[in-house]
Amino acid sequence: MQHEIEIEVRYYETDGQAVVHHTNYFKYFELARVKMLQSVGDDYAELERQGILLVVHSISCRYHLPAVFGDTLRIVTRIERATTARLDHSYQVFRGDVLLAEGNSTLACVNTDGTVQRMPDSLIAEAKN
Repeated sequence: MQHEIEIEVRYYETDGQAVVHHTNYFKYFELARVKMLQSVGDDYAELERQGILLVVHSISCRYHLPAVFGDTLRIVTRIERATTARLDHSYQVFRGDVLLAEGNSTLACVNTDGTVQRMPDSLIAEAKN
């Protein structure tokens, strides 16, 4: 499964040199995951109301070139692997056709007590499309 979004870099996401602060890429990744889920008709808030929490187990980012205030970024998100209890995502951040950063994350499916639980079958099926 693959999904793309575009965002414009806002001033408050940058440092004193108008360069996007490295921590904001993880926020971009989260936004991309939420929008990917919404694109198939699911909603994080609704999953959480049902006691299904998708928590970050691990996340990483490799930076190639800086993004700056005013840039329009295209974030390509892919689900690389879906199991009964986790989702592995990859991310690529582009300005035009130039690759600025790439990352990976693993989300674990847990209940409200933090115990690993089975991911809903519908979510696994959507992830594999």
